[in-house]
Amino acid sequence: MLNKERLGRVNRNLDQIGLRQMIITDPMAIFYLTGKKLYSGERFLGFLVGEDTEPVLFVNALMRFEEDLGVKVVYYMDSDPLTPILKKYVRPEEKLGVDKNMASHFLLDMIDDGVAAGYANGSLAVDRTRAVKDETEKEKMRRASRVNDLAMAQFKDLIHDGVTETEVASHMLDIYKSLGATGYSFSPIVAFGVNAADPHHMPDNTVVKEGDIVLFDVGCKVEDYCSDMTRTFFYKKEPDEKARRVYELVRKANDEAERQLRPGMKLKDIDGIARGIITEGGYGPDFTHRLGHFIGLETHEFGDVSQANENPAEVGNIFSIEPGIYNKQDAGVRIEDLVIVTEDGCEVLNTYPKDIQVIGL
Repeated sequence: MLNKERLGRVNRNLDQIGLRQMIITDPMAIFYLTGKKLYSGERFLGFLVGEDTEPVLFVNALMRFEEDLGVKVVYYMDSDPLTPILKKYVRPEEKLGVDKNMASHFLLDMIDDGVAAGYANGSLAVDRTRAVKDETEKEKMRRASRVNDLAMAQFKDLIHDGVTETEVASHMLDIYKSLGATGYSFSPIVAFGVNAADPHHMPDNTVVKEGDIVLFDVGCKVEDYCSDMTRTFFYKKEPDEKARRVYELVRKANDEAERQLRPGMKLKDIDGIARGIITEGGYGPDFTHRLGHFIGLETHEFGDVSQANENPAEVGNIFSIEPGIYNKQDAGVRIEDLVIVTEDGCEVLNTYPKDIQVIGL
């Protein structure tokens, strides 16, 4: 069913960027607004929105459905030319917003046939709306993170002599489902030893050894919303001095960024808190990625916590805080939580401990 509050925010954001009508083609954004999952493949799927614009959903007849979504639904056949259908609803004398997901061949046909007076990227109207989570979304994100916390406690128990990264990863989905998740939010990262110094290492046939670092970067979906968390462990042996120092630097960077986060802070300054700690500790060049990414219905949504982002943190933003050091000689460590920006700071969604843990004893 159409979420009128979310649509109203999209329309107000459209107005702020000088647009009064827009066609959204991103299926996830359409689901966000209507509650209906529709994936059209190569066929056109569009949702016309805007102030003083009747919401209209354009759907290929192959995807016909019975639910009343609270919006006008216009079906078309494969043999129907698309632009004459759009011209019945788009105001031709005005500029039309389109999103970054629209296939160029649809847009070119619209331009050639004069569907609107001009075209502009309206994606920010949707992106800014989705970046500020409502209370329903926040609660779903809490549930997804609770499942991730419970799963992490079981994942570390999968580590034993002779096991490979791939073997560990093969058990994760069953654990998630047993806890109420519907699936992964992204393919899990399981990294042993030097592999932990590769930020996006994918599980392979590496066998765990005594003294190895064991890194899990994992997430699941609960009620369509994504979780994401990273924890780093040590197998059967206390970390040596260098590895312990790396771990504690990353832990401090994570903790301080969360402690100092306030609404109104520039996102780049939140990144700077963590990056400054790691740089002062002598590992600045080994922190090779942004501090965090926005998350919700998708693991990576519009917005990030990076040195390039001048935008302020807003109440209702949900993003990751995931500093890391990736040094093959000393250690590869990442610690990641999700946070909700609140009126006076942030709510950390993950409660799984972040102190040094030696597993497999």
